[in-house]
Amino acid sequence: MPTDAPTPDAPETTTGRRRPGPSIGDVAKLAGLSPQTVSRVSTGALNVRPETRQRVLDAMEQVGYSPNNAARALRYGSFRTIGLVAHRLSRTGESRTMEAVVEAARRERYTVTLVDVETPSSADVDEAVQRLTHQSIDGLVIIRAETATPTTLALPPRLPVVVSDSRFVGHHPAVGADQTAGTIAAVHHLLDLGHATVHHLGGPIDSGPAEQRAQAWAAALADAGRPVPPMIAGDWSARSGYETGGRIADDPTVTAVFCANDEMAAGLVRALSERGLRVPDDVSVVGFDDIPLADYLWPPLTTVRQDFTQIGEGLIELLMRQIRAGEPLLDEHVSIPTTLVVRASTAPPRA
Repeated sequence: MPTDAPTPDAPETTTGRRRPGPSIGDVAKLAGLSPQTVSRVSTGALNVRPETRQRVLDAMEQVGYSPNNAARALRYGSFRTIGLVAHRLSRTGESRTMEAVVEAARRERYTVTLVDVETPSSADVDEAVQRLTHQSIDGLVIIRAETATPTTLALPPRLPVVVSDSRFVGHHPAVGADQTAGTIAAVHHLLDLGHATVHHLGGPIDSGPAEQRAQAWAAALADAGRPVPPMIAGDWSARSGYETGGRIADDPTVTAVFCANDEMAAGLVRALSERGLRVPDDVSVVGFDDIPLADYLWPPLTTVRQDFTQIGEGLIELLMRQIRAGEPLLDEHVSIPTTLVVRASTAPPRA
């Protein structure tokens, strides 16, 4: 009779070797069932009668069979585990969304297994998904696939999936902040103050949210009949805001800058100050995200607030609907509203 590998806490024999722990064969013998039936039950097969399933569970308990993920799935109806794929957890959006996902999953009595991919390419995301599915998960949350697309991302069939990326609408349910409305509100705020146009310090070119904000910024200016200056690309970091601040300070036509996140805005404010320019007297600055530090910068930063808690809760809510129904949701898209928070870093331009 084939046996499983010895368990780490199995007792030692007189020869000093550890005895193998209880096996599926032991469970099958006690339950009076074939090992194949026990195996089907262990893998969560649906074509097993409830009374047979219970006999297997009872036998597992009697022989002291160590419950692995499959047995836990049998006992509780699922693995009670959600996979989470993220990229660059040091970034504000990813880290705060992840925190919200973990907390929302905890309230549902699910644990979260995280894989942080090195790059947002389809190959790296696919590899991460495969690693997670081998660990037995009930569903998958992808926080921004970035360069991966619905056509290049290979996911297991019928696995419940939800993505914080609107590009996947029609392929997988998605939840995300309304990037477009938030950007338009920021641009209009600066134009309404009297600025002739608004310059943009954007995020990296491989970022979906950065691309959405840049497109909305350009469209808002064009719709208002204002010139659209060349965009300056950053990398989300305060350092990139600081390093590009010199170029912005040297251009006397710049009176207002919309930054794609708060960290770059903070770096920009420092660079402008070191060049002798005052915010907002000489240059108004708006950020995006509303990180906790934004209210404590000097001057306090005007920014677009994203509700990361609501995004994380929305991701788990859509995922749980799929897990409970056993059916995928394809074109479900939840757009979380953004809010413009006006503070002291914006003002009318100097006459």
